[in-house]
Amino acid sequence: MSEEITPIRQQYLDIKKKYPDTIVFFRLGDFYETFDEDAEITSRELDIVLTGRGSADKGKRIPMAGIPYHAVENYLSRLIDKGYHVAICEQVGAQPSKGIFPREVVRVVTPGTVFEPSLLKSDRNNFLAAVIATEDHFGIAYVDISTGEFQTTEIASHDTLNDLRSELSRLNPAEVLCPESLKLNGSYDGHVTRLPDWRFESGRCRETILRLMEVTTLNGYGMEDLPLAVQTSGVILQYLKDTQPSSLLLLKGISVYSTSEFMTLDAATRRNLELTESIRRGDIHGSLLSILDHAITPMGHRLIRQWVSKPLLNLETIRARQLVVHFFFSKSMLRLGFRSLLQHLGDLERLVNRVTAGNALPRDLVAIRAIMGRMPEIRAILPSEEPVLAALLTNYHQCPEALDILEKAIDDNPPATLANTGIIRAGYSEELDNIIEMSRHAREWISNLESVERERTGIRTLKVGFNKVFGYYLEITHSNTTQAPPEYIRKQTLVNAERYITPEMKEYEALVLNAEERIHEIELKLFKEICQQLTRSIPRLLDTARTIAELDVQAGLAEIAALEKYALPEMTDDTTLEITDGRHPVVETTLHGERFVPNDIIMEPGESIRIITGPNMAGKSTFLRQVALIVLMAQIGSFVPAAKAKIGLVDRIFTRIGAQDEIHAGQSTFMVEMIETANILNHATPRSLIILDEIGRKKTHQFLVGFAAETENLFKYAQEKMSRKNVDLLVANDVTKPGAGFGSPTNIVSFLFRDGKRIDWPKLQKIEIAR
Repeated sequence: MSEEITPIRQQYLDIKKKYPDTIVFFRLGDFYETFDEDAEITSRELDIVLTGRGSADKGKRIPMAGIPYHAVENYLSRLIDKGYHVAICEQVGAQPSKGIFPREVVRVVTPGTVFEPSLLKSDRNNFLAAVIATEDHFGIAYVDISTGEFQTTEIASHDTLNDLRSELSRLNPAEVLCPESLKLNGSYDGHVTRLPDWRFESGRCRETILRLMEVTTLNGYGMEDLPLAVQTSGVILQYLKDTQPSSLLLLKGISVYSTSEFMTLDAATRRNLELTESIRRGDIHGSLLSILDHAITPMGHRLIRQWVSKPLLNLETIRARQLVVHFFFSKSMLRLGFRSLLQHLGDLERLVNRVTAGNALPRDLVAIRAIMGRMPEIRAILPSEEPVLAALLTNYHQCPEALDILEKAIDDNPPATLANTGIIRAGYSEELDNIIEMSRHAREWISNLESVERERTGIRTLKVGFNKVFGYYLEITHSNTTQAPPEYIRKQTLVNAERYITPEMKEYEALVLNAEERIHEIELKLFKEICQQLTRSIPRLLDTARTIAELDVQAGLAEIAALEKYALPEMTDDTTLEITDGRHPVVETTLHGERFVPNDIIMEPGESIRIITGPNMAGKSTFLRQVALIVLMAQIGSFVPAAKAKIGLVDRIFTRIGAQDEIHAGQSTFMVEMIETANILNHATPRSLIILDEIGRKKTHQFLVGFAAETENLFKYAQEKMSRKNVDLLVANDVTKPGAGFGSPTNIVSFLFRDGKRIDWPKLQKIEIAR
């Protein structure tokens, strides 16, 4: 027979019922507790102790696993990285006189809805994506709630899953929302959250966008004729409403983008070219990004990752980027000064978005103030008359009015959280200053009270103390109670002493205790007002953050060009491909002082194929990848590792290199090669660059030859070596025979075959034997 369920257990069960597929962190005092299956998962994944309490149905103890509230972000990040969703259930309101604390879920954290700085990677976006597909179209929307970026598109395709996989590979979202009926098997291996198909219903999603974005039509977003874009955007908005409602404040609009604006790179090409992570290590080291990312700011690190992932197709835009990179390249002292000003610059983009979402902390405002304080210097070093910078600098806003508020209002060393006082700078609020001064005077009076009363009463052992029950008190031992002044009011009797209060002491106590609460109230009110004032400048500050990011990336590209002696490529609108003294940008940096041998490729308009032949280890694969990487670098606006280059626009890069992933999945090498080749033939255009490494290679048996030079027991040792080395033919000679030594131009050899056959040759010139 089951025991009666306690009120707090019932409260937990009611909350858990609303979040069945989510781990609930249930706040109990200084801990977040997990129960039942949640506790077992938490214990296993976080390697913490699984305990139990009370008993549940059938007399079983309830599994429990607890996490200290002050360390929650560390544990939370580990669960999120593994793809779990976590509901944070807090104690809300005041402790009731009877019953238990009211509790409610204040947010649900998922891989794509992370907002806390400690859980985010500063060098990359944390995208939440939603996808949907039909036979000939797919739609995708994605958002980064830490930066406010929200984009969507709808794409016609005759291979929807493959093209969808390519776009997901480019975005690399932290979490993907998709209908239960959409089978992404083999198309994406990231965190996928499946939602009921009705969540993607077109009318529902359209209504969600209109309601949550507070608009009356979708025409302003250019989405009226893009039903799949509407569906995916609506699903994302509703998901954010359910998990992180405050993040909706960050979204000022939805941008429709087109994949025709940038080069198409499928998942295999991104992997084979190791654009953002290396195959061997699985991280940035050894990738193209590791070479090109010389950005200094967090915004710059995120932007160069985006640029590497989507090279441009517009010649005018490419040339505009080239001009800015060349400007920084040609002015080394200015570049050095500009980059030094960016050192230790905070993440302005994410900081101001925390203000918009209402999640900012005092030190966030200090960080924003520090960045804004450096803005005039950054602007001053960039010449206003420089035409290549003019377009960028129109979006560089210094917002002096916002800086003035922050300088006047926020203390230089505020507390880390809003739970403590000391946020507001002295002199900003007369009311606050007066209360602080009264509190300071009252504290000073109380701190002097012990010495004053000892002097006045003559009781040398008199003490002043404090506890939460009685507040401040005067304590006198029993032997001295007869000396207590008449105005002392007895409050408590102890074994060895009496405790007293005085009316004047209680007045000062009230000043101290009430002042703390009042100071906290005023500071919270002022902090919210300051954040509200700051929000008026946030659109311009975001423009500035993005301008700084772009300048940071372009100065970084100029820096690597100067360090590695890159050249500015000439970009054309034809299919020319001329690279003189080209080098592989990654390989040459790993040679540690050795020289990379440069090489050329010349393909004029009308020429479409080059066949590279040569022995193993000759560098054919490196050369193929090198050509592709140089083309890609040129189309992000970068200089390239070559003496000179002339490159026509490439709309897609295809690679057919290796087949290990699919072979492990049960397909033969031949089948994989044919499937991948068919995919290339179906998607390639006259402007595509295709790299085929050893496709259709013939798999023949290798005939292995070994050599043995012995001084004794020639055939015995030769047979042993032949068996040990597993060779088909072994050429053996006894170097002690006359005319067969190492210093002789002649040799005497015997041929031993795997089947036991042996052929002895007479003494011959070594050159004859070799032939």
